[in-house]
Amino acid sequence: MQVKAMDLFEAYSKNQLPQEHGYIVSAFFSEASSYTRYEVISYNNVKAIYPTEEGLTFQSDGKKLFILIEPPNYPHKSEEPFVRKSSEQIPHRFNELEKYECKNQVRVYFGKNAVFSHTNFTILKPTGVNFSFLFFDLPDLPQTLEMFFSKTLANEAAVPTFDAKRVSKLIAEKVKTSLSWEWATG
Repeated sequence: MQVKAMDLFEAYSKNQLPQEHGYIVSAFFSEASSYTRYEVISYNNVKAIYPTEEGLTFQSDGKKLFILIEPPNYPHKSEEPFVRKSSEQIPHRFNELEKYECKNQVRVYFGKNAVFSHTNFTILKPTGVNFSFLFFDLPDLPQTLEMFFSKTLANEAAVPTFDAKRVSKLIAEKVKTSLSWEWATG
Protein backbone atom coordinates (compact mmCIF):
# COMPACT_ATOMS: atom_id res chain seq x y z
CA MET A 1 0.00 0.00 0.00
CA GLN A 2 1.31 3.43 -0.96
CA VAL A 3 1.79 6.04 1.78
CA LYS A 4 -0.54 8.99 1.14
CA ALA A 5 0.63 11.26 3.97
CA MET A 6 3.11 11.45 6.81
CA ASP A 7 4.36 13.88 9.42
CA LEU A 8 6.37 16.56 7.58
CA PHE A 9 9.33 16.54 9.97
CA GLU A 10 9.48 12.73 9.93
CA ALA A 11 9.46 12.82 6.10
CA TYR A 12 12.36 15.30 6.21
CA SER A 13 14.36 13.18 8.68
CA LYS A 14 13.83 10.10 6.48
CA ASN A 15 14.73 12.05 3.31
CA GLN A 16 11.28 11.37 1.81
CA LEU A 17 10.25 14.91 0.86
CA PRO A 18 9.48 15.15 -2.86
CA GLN A 19 11.42 17.84 -4.72
CA GLU A 20 8.43 18.53 -6.99
CA HIS A 21 4.70 18.68 -6.33
CA GLY A 22 4.55 18.26 -2.56
CA TYR A 23 1.57 19.34 -0.45
CA ILE A 24 1.85 20.37 3.20
CA VAL A 25 -1.06 20.90 5.57
CA SER A 26 -0.30 22.68 8.84
CA ALA A 27 -2.88 23.24 11.57
CA PHE A 28 -2.74 25.75 14.40
CA PHE A 29 -5.29 25.27 17.19
CA SER A 30 -6.20 27.88 19.79
CA GLU A 31 -5.71 26.76 23.38
CA ALA A 32 -8.74 28.78 24.52
CA SER A 33 -11.38 27.80 21.93
CA SER A 34 -12.04 25.88 18.72
CA TYR A 35 -10.53 28.76 16.70
CA THR A 36 -8.31 27.04 14.14
CA ARG A 37 -6.06 28.09 11.25
CA TYR A 38 -4.89 25.81 8.48
CA GLU A 39 -2.29 26.46 5.81
CA VAL A 40 -2.24 24.23 2.77
CA ILE A 41 0.95 24.73 0.78
CA SER A 42 1.89 23.17 -2.52
CA TYR A 43 5.51 23.53 -3.52
CA ASN A 44 7.53 23.01 -6.68
CA ASN A 45 11.05 23.63 -8.06
CA VAL A 46 12.87 22.92 -4.80
CA LYS A 47 16.40 24.28 -4.68
CA ALA A 48 17.01 23.38 -1.02
CA ILE A 49 15.22 22.32 2.17
CA TYR A 50 16.97 22.93 5.45
CA PRO A 51 16.13 22.99 9.16
CA THR A 52 16.11 26.26 11.09
CA GLU A 53 15.42 27.08 14.71
CA GLU A 54 11.76 27.78 13.80
CA GLY A 55 11.13 24.78 11.54
CA LEU A 56 11.90 23.77 7.94
CA THR A 57 12.72 26.33 5.26
CA PHE A 58 11.98 25.49 1.65
CA GLN A 59 13.84 27.38 -1.06
CA SER A 60 11.19 26.82 -3.68
CA ASP A 61 8.04 28.20 -5.23
CA GLY A 62 5.01 27.83 -3.03
CA LYS A 63 1.27 28.38 -3.28
CA LYS A 64 -0.67 28.76 -0.04
CA LEU A 65 -4.34 28.35 0.75
CA PHE A 66 -5.40 29.67 4.15
CA ILE A 67 -8.39 28.28 6.06
CA LEU A 68 -9.88 29.77 9.20
CA ILE A 69 -12.43 28.21 11.56
CA GLU A 70 -14.14 30.73 13.79
CA PRO A 71 -16.37 29.64 16.71
CA PRO A 72 -19.67 31.54 17.17
CA ASN A 73 -18.44 33.21 20.38
CA TYR A 74 -15.18 34.51 18.87
CA PRO A 75 -14.84 38.06 20.25
CA HIS A 76 -13.00 39.61 17.25
CA LYS A 77 -15.18 38.30 14.41
CA SER A 78 -15.68 41.81 13.00
CA GLU A 79 -11.90 42.35 12.62
CA GLU A 80 -10.43 41.61 9.21
CA PRO A 81 -8.39 38.38 9.47
CA PHE A 82 -5.16 40.08 8.34
CA VAL A 83 -5.17 42.50 11.33
CA ARG A 84 -5.91 39.99 14.09
CA LYS A 85 -3.21 39.06 16.59
CA SER A 86 -0.50 36.94 14.97
CA SER A 87 -1.70 33.61 16.42
CA GLU A 88 -5.15 34.19 14.86
CA GLN A 89 -4.12 35.90 11.64
CA ILE A 90 -4.29 34.91 7.98
CA PRO A 91 -3.19 37.29 5.18
CA HIS A 92 -6.68 38.02 3.82
CA ARG A 93 -9.53 40.49 4.02
CA PHE A 94 -13.09 39.16 4.24
CA ASN A 95 -13.73 40.01 0.56
CA GLU A 96 -10.82 37.70 -0.41
CA LEU A 97 -12.37 34.72 1.38
CA GLU A 98 -15.12 32.20 0.71
CA LYS A 99 -17.40 31.85 3.73
CA TYR A 100 -19.29 28.77 4.85
CA GLU A 101 -21.56 29.10 7.89
CA CYS A 102 -22.33 25.87 9.73
CA LYS A 103 -25.62 24.96 11.37
CA ASN A 104 -24.04 25.61 14.81
CA GLN A 105 -22.90 29.13 13.70
CA VAL A 106 -19.25 28.11 13.29
CA ARG A 107 -17.80 29.97 10.32
CA VAL A 108 -15.29 28.43 7.95
CA TYR A 109 -13.36 30.82 5.71
CA PHE A 110 -10.92 29.88 2.97
CA GLY A 111 -9.04 31.89 0.37
CA LYS A 112 -10.68 32.54 -2.98
CA ASN A 113 -7.18 32.47 -4.48
CA ALA A 114 -3.80 31.05 -3.58
CA VAL A 115 -1.09 33.29 -2.12
CA PHE A 116 2.23 32.91 -3.97
CA SER A 117 5.66 32.62 -2.41
CA HIS A 118 8.32 32.87 -5.12
CA THR A 119 11.58 32.40 -3.24
CA ASN A 120 11.13 30.56 0.04
CA PHE A 121 8.82 29.78 2.94
CA THR A 122 9.21 28.24 6.39
CA ILE A 123 6.99 25.61 7.96
CA LEU A 124 6.99 26.14 11.72
CA LYS A 125 7.74 23.23 14.03
CA PRO A 126 4.40 22.18 15.51
CA THR A 127 3.90 22.74 19.22
CA GLY A 128 1.21 21.28 21.45
CA VAL A 129 -1.57 19.69 19.37
CA ASN A 130 -0.61 21.61 16.20
CA PHE A 131 0.66 19.53 13.28
CA SER A 132 2.21 19.60 9.81
CA PHE A 133 1.62 16.73 7.38
CA LEU A 134 3.11 16.06 3.99
CA PHE A 135 0.63 14.77 1.41
CA PHE A 136 2.06 13.03 -1.62
CA ASP A 137 0.84 14.11 -5.06
CA LEU A 138 -1.00 10.91 -5.94
CA PRO A 139 -3.98 10.60 -8.32
CA ASP A 140 -6.41 10.45 -5.37
CA LEU A 141 -4.96 13.51 -3.58
CA PRO A 142 -8.26 15.50 -3.71
CA GLN A 143 -10.16 12.60 -2.12
CA THR A 144 -7.43 12.09 0.49
CA LEU A 145 -7.52 15.79 1.44
CA GLU A 146 -11.32 15.79 1.50
CA MET A 147 -11.36 12.85 3.93
CA PHE A 148 -8.58 14.39 6.02
CA PHE A 149 -10.34 17.77 6.36
CA SER A 150 -13.70 16.15 7.00
CA LYS A 151 -12.25 14.27 9.99
CA THR A 152 -10.08 17.04 11.44
CA LEU A 153 -12.71 19.78 11.05
CA ALA A 154 -15.25 17.62 12.87
CA ASN A 155 -12.91 16.20 15.52
CA GLU A 156 -10.61 19.16 16.20
CA ALA A 157 -12.39 22.35 15.13
CA ALA A 158 -16.00 21.75 16.35
CA VAL A 159 -17.49 21.75 12.84
CA PRO A 160 -20.61 19.54 12.75
CA THR A 161 -19.98 16.31 10.80
CA PHE A 162 -22.54 17.16 8.08
CA ASP A 163 -20.97 20.61 7.52
CA ALA A 164 -17.42 19.20 7.79
CA LYS A 165 -18.17 16.84 4.89
CA ARG A 166 -19.62 19.63 2.74
CA VAL A 167 -16.91 22.21 3.38
CA SER A 168 -14.15 19.59 3.01
CA LYS A 169 -15.39 18.92 -0.51
CA LEU A 170 -15.16 22.68 -1.26
CA ILE A 171 -11.65 22.92 0.23
CA ALA A 172 -10.40 19.86 -1.70
CA GLU A 173 -11.77 21.35 -4.93
CA LYS A 174 -10.07 24.69 -4.16
CA VAL A 175 -6.77 22.90 -3.54
CA LYS A 176 -7.16 21.06 -6.84
CA THR A 177 -7.89 24.24 -8.83
CA SER A 178 -5.67 26.76 -7.00
CA LEU A 179 -2.63 24.82 -5.79
CA SER A 180 -1.90 22.53 -8.73
CA TRP A 181 1.35 23.02 -10.63
CA GLU A 182 0.10 21.39 -13.83
CA TRP A 183 0.06 24.67 -15.74
CA ALA A 184 3.69 25.27 -14.76
CA THR A 185 4.89 21.94 -16.12
CA GLY A 186 2.62 22.07 -19.19
